[in-house]
Amino acid sequence: MNFTHARWGEYPNFTKAEFDCKHSGLNDMKHEFMLVLQRIRADYGKPMQITSGYRHWTHPVEMRKGAKSGEHVQGTCADIACTDSRARFEILALAFRHGIRRIGIADNFLHLGIGDGLLADRVVWDY
Repeated sequence: MNFTHARWGEYPNFTKAEFDCKHSGLNDMKHEFMLVLQRIRADYGKPMQITSGYRHWTHPVEMRKGAKSGEHVQGTCADIACTDSRARFEILALAFRHGIRRIGIADNFLHLGIGDGLLADRVVWDY
């Protein structure tokens, strides 16, 4: 898939800094994902805390995985803080409605991603 770079002025509920790699400070989030996430946020109507957005391939988490092409590295996903089961249900319902095709569920966050055409599609996993 050919993705384009995020256009930060087009996502009123998010800032670039929220998605910067915590290791390198870099940010290569993709516009296509950010549009979907903004639609989810607009429908949700409440703040969504980003716990992890873009990760440079040298980020320690990515280095442990041994892959240089995961969704965080590609800028096609984000982890959203979520510890409440009702909020989790609501965000997941919106994610499905808006075409999120890769979902990870943890005790304290949700991973929402659109993949890249190469990663497994229409998958849900737990941590």
